[in-house]
Amino acid sequence: MKNDTTELLAALRFAARKHSYQRRKDEDASPFINHPIAVAEVLARIGGVTDIAVLQAAVLHDTIEDTETTLAELEAEFGSEVAGLVAEMTDDKQLRSPVRKRLQVEHAPDLTDRAKLIKISDKICNVTDVTHAPPAGWTAERRREYLDWTEAVVAGCRGVSEALERTYDERLAEGRRLIG
Repeated sequence: MKNDTTELLAALRFAARKHSYQRRKDEDASPFINHPIAVAEVLARIGGVTDIAVLQAAVLHDTIEDTETTLAELEAEFGSEVAGLVAEMTDDKQLRSPVRKRLQVEHAPDLTDRAKLIKISDKICNVTDVTHAPPAGWTAERRREYLDWTEAVVAGCRGVSEALERTYDERLAEGRRLIG
């Protein structure tokens, strides 16, 4: 029987399978799946999001970008609504990192409000990770540059959730204070 819970769990199962061999870049090499789960949890707990398509897309937001998953596969499995949200969140990995980062800043204002919710939640989680469990070898300067970049991305997403934006601002301020 399909319902919101089973739909969300199906997305979690799919993402866990796709990301099963991936690790985060932190010193502990934590399981990658922790990140998309955290993004969805922030959306629900802090943002009050109950839209299952948005929560599914949050769980799946890195599958096209970081695994062999295709947009067609996501659409077949979860429908065009979820696949479209994931597509909005996906960077073109064929482009160099500086170009991808610039395009995220440029495209942020054009995202749908639902994708902006996911983007802000993603940046909340990323800022938290860069502050407390940064990628191995990242200098304080690189971490500060990353925080500045997330601020530019989130600036283009504002106006969709006071709670998420406030949490982002708090995490950013904490990061700047702790990193120096």
